Amino acid sequence: MAIMQSTVLVVDDDPHIRDLLTFALQKAGLATREAADGEAALADIALCRPSLVVLDINMPRMDGIEVCRRIRAQGDLPVLFLSSRDDEIDRILGMELGADDYVTKPFSPREVVARVAAILRRIARNPAPPTPGQFAFGGLGLDADGWRATWRNIEVPLTVTEFSIVRTLADAPRRVFTRDAIIDRVHGPGFAMTDRTIDSHVRNLRAKFAMVGGADVIETRPGIGYQLGPCLGARGAREA
Repeated sequence: MAIMQSTVLVVDDDPHIRDLLTFALQKAGLATREAADGEAALADIALCRPSLVVLDINMPRMDGIEVCRRIRAQGDLPVLFLSSRDDEIDRILGMELGADDYVTKPFSPREVVARVAAILRRIARNPAPPTPGQFAFGGLGLDADGWRATWRNIEVPLTVTEFSIVRTLADAPRRVFTRDAIIDRVHGPGFAMTDRTIDSHVRNLRAKFAMVGGADVIETRPGIGYQLGPCLGARGAREA
């Protein structure tokens, strides 16, 4: 999927914000669609299948959290959240939601466009991994070509960012990755992302794998970062 062939659905109840973002995205060469509430967004997703959704959290009738839950129940469509409070990050990136990224209000339209483009580039290039496309270690299975993760043959639905993180760790199972190294691998050098955001994604990953018995997929190395865990299951779990 080439970035310039991508369609971004902008969902916000504020028409000024929708106009601002659609103008900036179109100026960057992206096609756009708009929805003023959650119900309209879900209908548009079912009808037109956009490449990515920019989704406001605080909307009447159906908020962005519920919209994202329903999106995740259907698949792994990338979601970038617009949040009015920085302290909502953990909820945004938590187990129930699994957003790919977020931007807090007030925001720069240029930043939103940059983050949208980064997610779309990551999907589009789908680079060949340095290890074989099929990876198996303990109970963990990864299919790099199909962007699928499994635990003992049970599929674990991951977002693009979550899959990229666990695949990064799996590419070098003995290496301890700093948070900065993970950001560089997942988003590219120089991408602006906080350590807290990576920690939220890791908590999300752990929770998803724990639900099917894989509580030890990722290990924390205090003061350093993260490493692929022993992948033995609940009995082998070691989480700092």
